Amino acid sequence: MTGSRLQLGHVSRSFDSLEVLRDLSIEVSQGEFVAIVGPSGCGKTTLLNLLSGFDLPTSGTVERKGESRMVHQQDGLFPWQTVSENIALGLRHVKGKQEREQQVRELLGLIRLEGFENSYPHQLSGGMRQRVELARALAGSSDILLLDEPFSALDYLTRLRMRQELARILQERPRTVVLVTHDIEEAAQLADRVLVLGERPAQIRYELSLATPRPRDPTHPEVVQAIHQVLTKLDLDSGAAEYTKT
Repeated sequence: MTGSRLQLGHVSRSFDSLEVLRDLSIEVSQGEFVAIVGPSGCGKTTLLNLLSGFDLPTSGTVERKGESRMVHQQDGLFPWQTVSENIALGLRHVKGKQEREQQVRELLGLIRLEGFENSYPHQLSGGMRQRVELARALAGSSDILLLDEPFSALDYLTRLRMRQELARILQERPRTVVLVTHDIEEAAQLADRVLVLGERPAQIRYELSLATPRPRDPTHPEVVQAIHQVLTKLDLDSGAAEYTKT
């Protein structure tokens, strides 16, 4: 696993008689951003749970080198705690109070929410809450970030802004990232590599690498071409405009 952070070897996962994943082999290198797309219900979240260690395969092997943190579609912020207190939950391993407070301040600056440290989640917009969730996931020494549809509950313009924020944050604090998303435009804009899963039981149907450095504009020719290629593999090329906005 030299140079790799995550590796699945011939992994299958079934739930009783329901076969969700079949013979998947995936390797994610250190610092790489991999996006996983595919039809609803094909097993994308199951795959992420296997990578995180929350679930175990029916057969095959899962190797993870380093600590991972996950960000979900619906933020998991505690409503009775402030922004600073929510972020500090990711720093529980830091024993010194002053050091913990300093790291919280640095993370608030990273997500550009200085001045909101004493606000509660209900006082923030959806995009702001997701930035706090990202800060908590980036806190400490974790070097693997697992993203499960993190921006899908946001409106399209806010999603665009959050992609820009994520790309900027990863430039400042590089991580190995696996993103599960229904949004093919998002995958093509953010990822170094896009894996397309087929219908259940899911196997890798197509793999696409993007050469243009991150961050990319959504109108960049390589992004537009990648969207078309992925939609074609999913037999959705005639509905590209609608699919990429869902």
